[in-house]
Amino acid sequence: MPYLNGLGLNPHVLAFAAVVALFAAVLFSLAPVVRLPVREMRDGLAEVSRGSSAKWRQFGGKLVVLELATAMVLLVGAGLLGKSLYRLLQVELGFEPDHLAAVMIQAPHVTYPEDAQQVALARQVVARLERLPGVQSVGTTSRLPVTSNGNTEWIRLVGYPYSGEHNEVNGREVSSGFFSTIHAKLLRGRYFTDEEDASKPGVVIINQMLAKKYFPGEDPIGKQIGDTELSPKSIRQIVGVVDDVKEGALDSDIWPAVYYPFNQSPSTFFIVVVRTSLSEQALLPTMSIAIHEVAPGLVTVGGSSIYDRIRASQSANLRRKSASLVGGFAALALLLGVVGLYGVLAYSVTQRTREIGVRIALGAQRISIYRLLLKEAGWLTVLGIAAGLVCSIVATNLLRGLLFGVSSWDLFTLIAVAVVLGISALLASYIPARRAASVDPMEALRAE
Repeated sequence: MPYLNGLGLNPHVLAFAAVVALFAAVLFSLAPVVRLPVREMRDGLAEVSRGSSAKWRQFGGKLVVLELATAMVLLVGAGLLGKSLYRLLQVELGFEPDHLAAVMIQAPHVTYPEDAQQVALARQVVARLERLPGVQSVGTTSRLPVTSNGNTEWIRLVGYPYSGEHNEVNGREVSSGFFSTIHAKLLRGRYFTDEEDASKPGVVIINQMLAKKYFPGEDPIGKQIGDTELSPKSIRQIVGVVDDVKEGALDSDIWPAVYYPFNQSPSTFFIVVVRTSLSEQALLPTMSIAIHEVAPGLVTVGGSSIYDRIRASQSANLRRKSASLVGGFAALALLLGVVGLYGVLAYSVTQRTREIGVRIALGAQRISIYRLLLKEAGWLTVLGIAAGLVCSIVATNLLRGLLFGVSSWDLFTLIAVAVVLGISALLASYIPARRAASVDPMEALRAE
């Protein structure tokens, strides 16, 4: 979430919090004075009038409904964001991210100006890393998967009609061992070989999306592609089709992609990807040391595990932080709603002690006292949940841009939140109801 960089406590934030706290204190201090006229306060002190107590119960009940509705909205929002995060992390990647470590390498161009030198350097790095304990395979790429759709180019199909359209595709330079290292599935044809360098005919591997879009119903193996001018140097033959590897962000669409052999399109910048049977974090320092042993002038940057990079990606982090933030407010709102409901019922029991004592003295069963109090709590809970459901459907439409793989009116989330809120309210209502059912009628009448 780059727009939150540098955000923290500062005088402006503290001043705003202090003003809001002061306003809340004044508001809730003045509420009783505004609610109760002087005469009603005098009558209440004289224990003559019970009207003010009924009014306070009604006022408290309205607040409880508002609190429960607010908790409902926030809990639904947190549930949808949490479900979106789960769905996002379950997206089909087209490869296996576990036990993959990656390090970016930048070689000085003045030291390796020729293509042959760059190819030789990459081969030396790969050979050195393959000898490390626990390393199963090594590959190189110009751009890691699950980063962003970019480094694109325009292609043209040899032998097909062309009207000047821009056929934009992702372009990646990968080594012969890259796809086998990340465990990408080969659907047709073959992978690159390490012998396919600039002295051999140009070849490419495409992803399934490109095959479906530009070669529908055909076998693309053996077909040729090139740049928009079909310049002789750009024409390459398709030798393989791999499953769609998600090159872009987790929540982005799959783009057509063309993979070029690194040995035919070398560079002084490349990324080594290592599959290991050990912990990726434990291997990374060893990888850096081994790379510098090949050539001390190499610069290594961004060593990390692929799995950690995916979990820390912007799309995942945005939903994780949003779910945590909304979830925190939802938990607080739920606590306030439950405490508020408990307070209203406890106040009701205190004000109705004489009534409850009379009922018990006349033979009322304790179950009927439970029913009396729980019925009051039930109505408040039902009203709060019903209002919250309506508000949730409206409010969650504002979250559609953050949701992934789930609708803003997801029925399972709405029902689950309503059940959690109902059970919490029932538990909060049980203690006052139990206290009311255990009232001693003689004590109640004597105190009255």
